[in-house]
Parts: sequence; C-alpha cells; structure tokens
Amino acid sequence: MAEITAALVKELRDKTGAGMMDCKKALTENDGDVEAAVDWLRKKGLAAAAKKAGRTAAEGLVAVVTEGNRGAVVEVNAETDFVGRNETFQEFVATVARLALEHGDNIETLSATAYPNSGRSVAEELTQLIATIGENMSLRRVQALSVDKGVVAGYVHNQTVEGLGKIGVLVALESEGDAGKLNAFGRQIAMHVAAANPVAVDRDGVDASLLDREREVLADQARASGKSEEIIDKMVEGRLRKFYEEVCLLEQLFVIDGENKVSKAVELTAKDIGSPIKLKDFARFQLGEGIEKEEGDFASEVAAAAKS
Repeated sequence: MAEITAALVKELRDKTGAGMMDCKKALTENDGDVEAAVDWLRKKGLAAAAKKAGRTAAEGLVAVVTEGNRGAVVEVNAETDFVGRNETFQEFVATVARLALEHGDNIETLSATAYPNSGRSVAEELTQLIATIGENMSLRRVQALSVDKGVVAGYVHNQTVEGLGKIGVLVALESEGDAGKLNAFGRQIAMHVAAANPVAVDRDGVDASLLDREREVLADQARASGKSEEIIDKMVEGRLRKFYEEVCLLEQLFVIDGENKVSKAVELTAKDIGSPIKLKDFARFQLGEGIEKEEGDFASEVAAAAKS
C-alpha cells in the first residue's frame, strides 16, 4: 500500500478542487495513483474537471517564428522569471526558434546545430549561457509545422518582447487563397487555440487512451443513475459529443465571434477568399506545462545565502 502523504493529497486537491478528506479517500482507494484518483472522484461526482492541464510551474520563454508556409515554436526553461527578462537569454531563445525553422524539430539534431557566430553548437551555447547567467536551463521542446500551399500563422500570448512570451501557438492552413487574408485568419485561430487549449484538430486526432478513459468515466457516472446498459450506452454517446465539443478545435465555439464553431468560421473565410481552406494542424506550447516546481521558503533561502 502506497503512503498517502500530505503532498500527494494537496496535488490531487489542486487538480480537482475536491475536499481534502475526499482526496485522501480517493488516493487510499487507488493505492496512491493520482490519475486513477482523479477518475474515482469524477465518478463519485466529487470533481468536475473533464480534462486537466499540467501546472505551469517552470520559468523561461516560449518563442514563435513564422515565414510564409512554415513556422516553429520552442520552449527554453530556466529557474526564475528574471531570466526571461535577460536580453542575452531572449536572443538565445529567438535564435533557436529561427534555427528550428531551418533545420526542423528533432531536438537532438537542433541541439547539435551550429549556433551562429559562436563556434559552438546550440547545446554548447546553452551550457555557456548557464555558466554566464548562473541558472540551470534546458531546451525542453520544439515543434515545426509546414504546408505545401497556404500559411503557418503564429501568436504569442503575454509577450515579453516580439515573438517571445508565456504561450506560443502555430496554426497551419492549407489553401490557395490570398496569403494576407489567410494569415490574418490563421492568427485569429491561433488566438483561439491559446485561449481554448484544444487537444486535437478533429475527432480523428483525439488520442485513443484519452477517449477510452473519458468513455469509462462517463459510463460509470451513467450507471450510478440505475439505467439499463442500453440506455447507458446512449447516455455515454450523447455526453461524448459534448466532450468532443470541448477538446476538438473544429468543434469548439470560436472565441473571436462567440457565435460559430471554428469549422463554420473556416467555411465562411473560405467563401470570403474564394478558395477552400483546410485547418491542417496546430501547436500550442504553454511555458512550464506539466513541470512540477519545488516550492521553497524564499526568506529562508535568502537567510541561508547570507550566512554562507
């Protein structure tokens, strides 16, 4: 039996908003497995979240760069938010994004790529930056998108400087329509993605394990009503439609107009430019997403540093 620590209970409470005793019971029932405990709470009606995002705990910057029909987004982490305001660090992150645009999003290949005007690789330049600034840093992730015909549009939320901030989004639109209008529309879609945080473009893109987990939770919730299995199946399918509307980009309500689904907005824009549009893909990086950061006593750290 796993030890149910106060930290584990707090983690589950932060994820679900459920009460402390309910969280402790959920963890006890599921041998300390946090994800299983989340589902247990939902089945009991004690947690409302249909999906959860990772806690944004790490610092650093996300960079977005686009050029016509291609774009790249990168995340570089540091220990404190002060580093995100350091011009040398900002230049490094922006440069790595430009290199990703040219060399692709294989992180090992990118790390080994020559860093401009330094005689060092990207990885070696990062090591040099760590030594200079005095904080641990990492090139965490990178993604590049491209289309044969059309545009890749970008958006950065909470910009520190141009192209650098806390949330970076790319949207790939395939079309032979006017590039200027496409890019403007793509930026609107990117703003929507930043706000709505979809997990896939459409139903086909939803991860099977996520769908199976949701189906199981919904089925257990429906069984609690005492209905027959036939009725339960219909209830689950109905609730899954709502789930798809929450997580699939094309089925979400477009935040820009608040009236149409994103799929309808794509259709209307295609009519406006006189050419079909396919929303091919998107990428969304939120700084520190899914990284747990140790919480320390800042006053004690300063006192300890002063004594040493």
